[in-house]
Amino acid sequence: MRFAFTHAPGKGETDALLAALAERLADDGLRPLGAVQTNTDRTDGRPCDMDLKILPEGPVIRISLLRPVGSVGCRLDADQLERSTVLAAGAMEAGGDVFLLNKFGEREASGGGFREVLAEAVAREIPVLVGVNPSGRDGFAAFAGGLAEELEPNLDALAAWVTEARAEAS
Repeated sequence: MRFAFTHAPGKGETDALLAALAERLADDGLRPLGAVQTNTDRTDGRPCDMDLKILPEGPVIRISLLRPVGSVGCRLDADQLERSTVLAAGAMEAGGDVFLLNKFGEREASGGGFREVLAEAVAREIPVLVGVNPSGRDGFAAFAGGLAEELEPNLDALAAWVTEARAEAS
């Protein structure tokens, strides 16, 4: 079983990196599972829109709430996140080559979000690659129990890891 995580330093870079990896893997004929995030800047002074693409083929689900300009606090749409987990779990039933998740966050650390879906992918011995922000590192470490390796935030390195993980699984 292969389990890994990565973090790119700039805002939104881990999301973009994992979305690019999912696209590259699909272009190479593989079936990535999970969810990757796209952030779209807004021109009205509000924070970006956050959309999750459920792999391998969608749908795309908006997981951010539209708050008034200057609002503070969490803008995650918890209902849409939970909907995303159900869809990702369902897609796993058809099988896949790797499970990608844009972020192991507070919800996962506290037992919700994609936590159960991640655990199921690991149990099925599907290679799992997760984005982890520095603020979520402790929660992820507790979940992973020392089983996850850290990978360089580089598209070629991540693609090579997937190839290696798939070869080991065969």
